[in-house]
Amino acid sequence: MADIELAPGKRARTAYSFDDIAIVPSRRTRDHEEASTAWQIDAYKFTVPLLAAPMDSVVSPETAIEIGRLGGLGVLNLEGLWTRYENPKNQLGEISSLPAEQATKRMQEIYRAPIRPELIKSRIKEIRDAGVTVAAALSPQRTQEFYKTVLEAGIDIFVIRGTTVSAEHVSAKHEPLNLKKFIHELDVPVIVGGCATATGALHLMRAGAAGVLVGFGGGAAHTTRQTLGISVPMASAVAEVASARREYLDESGGRYVHVIADGSVGKSGDIAKAIACGADAVMMGSPLAKAEESPGRGFHWGSEAHHDQLPRGTRVHVGTVGTLAQILHGPSTTADGSMNLFGALRRAMATSGYSELKEFQKVEIVIHRG
Repeated sequence: MADIELAPGKRARTAYSFDDIAIVPSRRTRDHEEASTAWQIDAYKFTVPLLAAPMDSVVSPETAIEIGRLGGLGVLNLEGLWTRYENPKNQLGEISSLPAEQATKRMQEIYRAPIRPELIKSRIKEIRDAGVTVAAALSPQRTQEFYKTVLEAGIDIFVIRGTTVSAEHVSAKHEPLNLKKFIHELDVPVIVGGCATATGALHLMRAGAAGVLVGFGGGAAHTTRQTLGISVPMASAVAEVASARREYLDESGGRYVHVIADGSVGKSGDIAKAIACGADAVMMGSPLAKAEESPGRGFHWGSEAHHDQLPRGTRVHVGTVGTLAQILHGPSTTADGSMNLFGALRRAMATSGYSELKEFQKVEIVIHRG
């Protein structure tokens, strides 16, 4: 990213969002049915490069199972309603019916119920018993408290997800999570994020992360930019972290760390652009919250929306467009990129002459403002 001078002594970098770039087709095209969207992390294989974001409006045990059957990976939020309430349907119904001006305060009250370790175990078992890959997430603040319960329950992939996660968190009040020591003591792959710079990503890679989430709360339900002033355009962020992956690949003697775009991936075209910038997969929330099966009932929110001290998100109405199967694999009944997300990715790959995701990362990109 090029530097510009804001004023004497203060420089800034030019960065680009997915809306600022476009994919350039090559001289060769392919049949879209020959394009493969298959993705693998560690020993776990998927037919689409999708992680469903650990948000209560998106992933329940039931939708995690359905997303797994459709070829993706549903990540359950272990600090959400499913680990606080035996049957959270009443709470979900209340959240979806709240007036906008009351939503944040009432959600803070609902989420004050304690997290119950026995529910963590039962939710993970429910997903495991369905025969799909089990993934679940904790925040960095809760990881030390609950990770043993999570491992005992039989998780396959562990996600540590926050607004920003560093390998060197400093605290004078609380003992910080030693990420490197923690990851190396586990027997499961760990995906960690968010981050948005090569330096931050390298630290997470050196700590042993199997995958790195790229993004600083740039999704549809986040207000991190307004409340903290923190944001990063995703095209530049993904490309920069992908460059860190190449550096780490040489440094480590061939250890490949997966780059996962987590933020501002709202349409099928954004998925293609994320892969073109170097991502291996995408983490999505609001596009999946629009499914008929999604627990948010046409509304979408993340854990930041009910933070007890400083909410950095909001409950948003996203509506319903179709089933999870239609959203992921079609057929689409709209032309706005909200359905048949991975059929669109295959067509973008085929139009550009690529049949594999890792090859598609090499596609030409142009800056396209306006």
